[in-house]
Amino acid sequence: MSSFDTLHNNYEHNFIKYNAGFLKAMFGTADVTPFWIADMDFKVAPAITEALQKIVDREIYAYEFPTHKVFAAISDWFLKRHALQLDKKAFIQVTGVLTGIAVLIRELTNEGDGIMIQTPVYHQFANIIKTSNRKVVNNPLKIVNGKYQMDFKDVEEKIKSEHVKIILLCNPHNPVGRVWSKEELQKLVALANEYNVTIISDEIHADIVFDAATFTSIASLDQAKHITIIGSPAKTFGMQGIANGYLYIKNEEVHQKIKKAVTSLYLDHGNALSAYATIAAYTNGQEWLDELLVYLQKTIDWIHDFLQTELPQIQLFTPEGTYQIWLDVSGLNLSEEALKELFFHKAKLAFTPGSWFDANHSQYMRMNIASPLSVIKDAFQQLKTVID
Repeated sequence: MSSFDTLHNNYEHNFIKYNAGFLKAMFGTADVTPFWIADMDFKVAPAITEALQKIVDREIYAYEFPTHKVFAAISDWFLKRHALQLDKKAFIQVTGVLTGIAVLIRELTNEGDGIMIQTPVYHQFANIIKTSNRKVVNNPLKIVNGKYQMDFKDVEEKIKSEHVKIILLCNPHNPVGRVWSKEELQKLVALANEYNVTIISDEIHADIVFDAATFTSIASLDQAKHITIIGSPAKTFGMQGIANGYLYIKNEEVHQKIKKAVTSLYLDHGNALSAYATIAAYTNGQEWLDELLVYLQKTIDWIHDFLQTELPQIQLFTPEGTYQIWLDVSGLNLSEEALKELFFHKAKLAFTPGSWFDANHSQYMRMNIASPLSVIKDAFQQLKTVID
């Protein structure tokens, strides 16, 4: 039996995913199986646990900032995994990806400037923009032959009309699961360069990519102009509770500007547990990740077949990356409230409503599939029973 087949829940915890207060507030009931927040039910790679245990066994937690070793480990990983040569000196550590995005927006734009997001997209993007007193500019993705694509005509029109200074890119895209092709990214970079717009690329899911797609970092296309959020090991290795975030800024002037801002807010300190866990993940986590990707692909294949044969009213947008799946549930012919009643109260499943990612997507649901396949199967069987 694969280690991914086991549900590890026989210990005390206060995980947000299962927290009764959170569930009641968001879904109206705590009596649900949660598939909403983007973390994993899997144990981390053994190398991570071993590294953390070594730190704990010392029983001494003095100041310790091995950030140069962290940057070296990330650089080596991207060279091996993505054939991408990264300059260790171009990294800046922050406490998390969202922190990094917030600092970049505040330092590189002025209040009232437009920040473009490609909806439906991770809901915190809009929150960061609004709380920075910048303007959210939606560039809706379009569906062509059952696949999401960028609308480049809309990108250009809104750059010109909405005073856009930053395009906040999500690659791989959460929640629709696209891994943007090199050609798509080249078109976006060309437009950004023409109109002097900075692309900030959130690449936190860069390593959760399936065989049908190839990940291309924005850093491989235009390192001088645009900014990569290398992200963190959080999503790749299930380290959400202990991970830092990492910015990659090749432009020296911009790098120094952001470094100064991060340092002034004391956001670059991190801690030894996070640092050594990150080093262990990127140094010795490859075999575990390869096994995870095979397991997730098996899960996706099962869901695809089940929906086609048992629930054809629900359409799966087969993900090229991430461990989220994006479902079109409009075929159920229910209102938004009736869908919530069906999923949350009758089927007892806490899927994320599509309206979280864009108000126009109330007929969609996102599901986190980083759980044992037996749990996934039970969820869809529950859903089928209720719908039948």
